This record gives sequence, structure tokens and C-alpha cells, in this order.
Amino acid sequence: MADPLPLSVLDLAIVSEGQTSRDALLATEQVAVRAEALGYHRLWVAEHHNMATVASTSPSVLMAHLAAATSTLRIGSGGVMLPNHSPLAIAEQFALLEALHPGRVDLGVGRAPGTDRNTALVLRRSAENRDDDDFPHHFIDLMGLLGDPRRETGLWDQFKASPEATTHPDLFVLGSSGFSAQLAGLLGLPFVFAHHFDMGGTRQAVEIYRQNFEPSVVLDEPYVVVTASALAAADTETASRLAAPNRIRRLGLRTGRLVPLVSPEEALASPLYPQAAAMDSSALIGSAEQVVAGLHKLADDTGASELMLFTSTFDVADRLASFELIAQAFGVSAVAAGAGSAVAAVSEDAA
Repeated sequence: MADPLPLSVLDLAIVSEGQTSRDALLATEQVAVRAEALGYHRLWVAEHHNMATVASTSPSVLMAHLAAATSTLRIGSGGVMLPNHSPLAIAEQFALLEALHPGRVDLGVGRAPGTDRNTALVLRRSAENRDDDDFPHHFIDLMGLLGDPRRETGLWDQFKASPEATTHPDLFVLGSSGFSAQLAGLLGLPFVFAHHFDMGGTRQAVEIYRQNFEPSVVLDEPYVVVTASALAAADTETASRLAAPNRIRRLGLRTGRLVPLVSPEEALASPLYPQAAAMDSSALIGSAEQVVAGLHKLADDTGASELMLFTSTFDVADRLASFELIAQAFGVSAVAAGAGSAVAAVSEDAA
């Protein structure tokens, strides 16, 4: 019997050593096409800036390309970083995407900069009105512009997000803390927790979300998406070898050095590898059966409504193979056949 949980994909378009940004973006397209064929529910891309090793800088632009390359897969942002933009600009970008691809667009919104402090200041052109207290205000303006006003007055009174689509993108609150969890709950929106960040606090944040959840026109009960770093291969040894480049990259991120995604051979030969391999991690690495067992445990521990897989490999072929192995072991195709829009299924009675 197929697992009832939908599985989805988060792809960061990471540029492997020796590749160009175009290579990385075309690899993300390959992942989207394959994920759709395998029955994954959605694929999201993220916003990052001023990073030579990450090609995903504008989620809405990349999403348009991926949506055109697929036909049923939901395409979304994981996420758009609201403090970097005006609510109207985001609303218009996603209204346009929804008009082109109705019923397939997700708007995941976060409050982190997606870059370093100096780059964030250049993007925003002002350090004002961008603290945590202002994020809910801008988020509610964004909601109103996309057809879901939660106050008597707001930007939607004077401005319209054009083109005016007959449907609206599904909105998600992204986070790795209790702040975003509480906001998502109070607004009655789906909550996505970045478990793959390895920062801890997953169960606590999910509980905060559920404790604060208030039914809305979007959802009548909580909907939790938990991300997970996962890599499956024919056996544990192969999976561990393929995971070596990302382990080196994670060590670089933890120590303030943004390093390229090197080959498995170079990663294993690096003098930094023992330190990288010894780092605590929630990543699920092994055979398909081992990874799926870990996914089941994560779902049980968090009560997740959906799991979203982040997989980083030097070669896209290994990434595709991992998604296929997991799909077969998890029963993704059977789930997807009857899943539809998971959020819509939860909110059907409230719509």
C-alpha cells in the first residue's frame, strides 16, 4: 500500500566545479522533468544572491522556465525572500506566473536575506522597515494583493497585481524558527520548515505552528511540509561517496568559506573531509530502503503532511538516480496519481 504522504523536491541549482551557471540551470530543468515523470508533487527553487556557486538568483524567472518544461508538476519558490522586494513586485511576478500556468504555482515566502548583509543592503537600497516586526505587515500586504485580504485596509485598496488571473498561487510561510511557525499558524497558511538546514528545533517549530493555528479560507487544519536532505544509491558505500562533495560544501558554509561542489574523488581526498564527515547532520544517506525508513521516521516524528527532498550531487545523473530510487521505494507514483493539490485538498471545505 502506497504511503499517503506526497514527496516533493527542492533544487538550488548548485554549480559544480568545472560547470557554468547555465549547466546548473539546465540540470535543474532535468530534475524537474524527471520529478514530474516519477510522480513527485512539486519542485521548488530558492533565492540566493552574489554566490558564484548557486545559479538560482530569481525564483520567478527560473520557475517560468521550469513550468514551461513540464505540464503537471507544481512549481514554486522555496523561497522568495520578502525583505528583498516590495510586496507589489512579488505579487505581480506570481500573478503573471499563475496566469500562464494556472493551478500549478506555489509562492513560498521567507524572511532571511538569502545572502550576506552587504549584498542584502544593496538589494533593498535601504536598511529601514526590514526588521522582523515589519515582515508580517509586508506579508499581509502580499496576501491581499493576491486575493486574500486579512485586514480592512492595505495595499490592495489602491493597487492590483496584474495580470489579473482567475486563480491564485498557493501561499506558504517558510522558516527555521518559531517566529515563522507562529505567523503561519495565526494566518492559517501552510508552514514549511527547513529541516535540511541542520539547525535543530524541527519538532518544536511544528508544535508552535499547530498550537497557534487558526482555520482560514486557505486551510481548515494545519498543513506542514518538512524538508529533508536525502541521497539514495545502490548501496550505503556508494551513497556515502556521492554525498562527500556536499559534506565538504556544508563544512565551508559552517566555517564561512563558500567552496565549489567538487567531485566525489576530490572531496574524499581533501584533508578537510574527516572534519566534514564528522559534522552532525540529519541527512538521510544510504540505500533506498534506508533513506525511505528515515523519511518515515521523520514524518512520524513531525506529523508532516508532506516531505520535500533536497539532494546535492556533483553529477546530475546521480541526483536523478536518487530521486528514482526513492520514488520506487516510497511509492511516489501511486501517491501522486490521487494527490492533486495537497493544500487544496485540505482547504476544499473552507474555500
